[in-house]
Amino acid sequence: MTQTHETALLQKIAAREATVAVVGLGYVGLPLAVEFALAGFRVWGIDVDATRVECVSRGESYIGDVSSETLGDVVTRGLLRAAAEATVAAQCDAVIICVPTPLRKTKDPDVSFIVHAVSRVRAHAHAGQLIVLESTTYPGTCEELVAPLLAETGLKVGADLFLAFSPERVDPGNKKFTTRNIPKVVGGINEASTRVAAALYGAVIERVHPVSSTKTAEMVKLLENTFRSVNIGLINELAIICDRMGVDVWEVIEAAATKPFGFMPFYPGPGLGGHCLPIDPIYLSWKAKLLDVEASFIDLAARINAAMPRHVVEKITAALNEEARPVRGSRILILGIAYKRDVADIRESPALDILKHLLALGAHVAYTDPHVPRLQYDGLDLTSVELTAETLAAQHCVVIVANHTAFDYRAVVAHAPLVLDTRNAVRGCVGRARVVKL
Repeated sequence: MTQTHETALLQKIAAREATVAVVGLGYVGLPLAVEFALAGFRVWGIDVDATRVECVSRGESYIGDVSSETLGDVVTRGLLRAAAEATVAAQCDAVIICVPTPLRKTKDPDVSFIVHAVSRVRAHAHAGQLIVLESTTYPGTCEELVAPLLAETGLKVGADLFLAFSPERVDPGNKKFTTRNIPKVVGGINEASTRVAAALYGAVIERVHPVSSTKTAEMVKLLENTFRSVNIGLINELAIICDRMGVDVWEVIEAAATKPFGFMPFYPGPGLGGHCLPIDPIYLSWKAKLLDVEASFIDLAARINAAMPRHVVEKITAALNEEARPVRGSRILILGIAYKRDVADIRESPALDILKHLLALGAHVAYTDPHVPRLQYDGLDLTSVELTAETLAAQHCVVIVANHTAFDYRAVVAHAPLVLDTRNAVRGCVGRARVVKL
């Protein structure tokens, strides 16, 4: 009976006797698996990438937010093990799926990773087990896709099998807000599923916020990132307007932020990157179109943000023209190839688009990034150059794309002849460089 399965699982969770599987050991899954292990749960990490499985088994972290020391400790104590096969899910009481959800070339959601993961887990599902999806997706995925797949086991979803959605909220590189202290939103396919999932996360996360359904929880994640995307799109558009007017947009934002109510500062940049912001709003827009609703704000913001790398290239071109230099043949150094500060993640990084545009124009482009020593992308194979006074002085233009804290911005301004700063990173620095802002 439902109550029997629910009560048994709740008791296991409370006693830390439940075994947890985390499917997908990337920047979301590995930190989560480690948190469950640190809380005393037995954890299986499952990933199709054999290299990841081997690294975890050796206690070697490949994720910046998890130290090898911490990972090695839970592995040595036998609290965390890794496997490539989903067969280990059969011995687990809860399975949390954290796999990628990219877009197809047609800008439609690609849920194939979810389908593959659920199908693998389904083969080893058993009564009394909790399945949680954390992968960002469109509202209705659990109800319309995951639940029917699980129902093929012959187990009743919501009674024999519990199903919930809990959106990941990881911010890679953030030292203040981590997996443990970021509040966790949880929505189940029914009330029993919500209660069980909330209890599981409540054992390792400081605060859990239950919502009424999986669809509500799915929408929460899309609202969070769509809110950011739309506001960043607004401020990027404002940056272009301010540039044409000869007004410093950064000064405008700083002044506006002194208002104690009704204003939240967002900042312009070279474009959106990472797995979430460039993709999640499009999931919502796609779903809205299926409901015959035009997501005008979302689509407009996406177009503005996607155009920012080309705007950066236009700024570089104009800045070089003022030096009587064409882009073709110019030596240009990109500072930061990752999508944001102090991470090694290059997914959807605007720096990649900027680099490709510049190469297409005939520029000699190099990059420096302490977090990405080698760049193999779309036919490119580049190695990060050392950021020295000689390297800076040899460039015709230095472009700050990711404002890593490891960069010496005073040295950049002191030695480079021309700097395009897309992050307001050299504010207050004085040197020989002519500094152009975004």
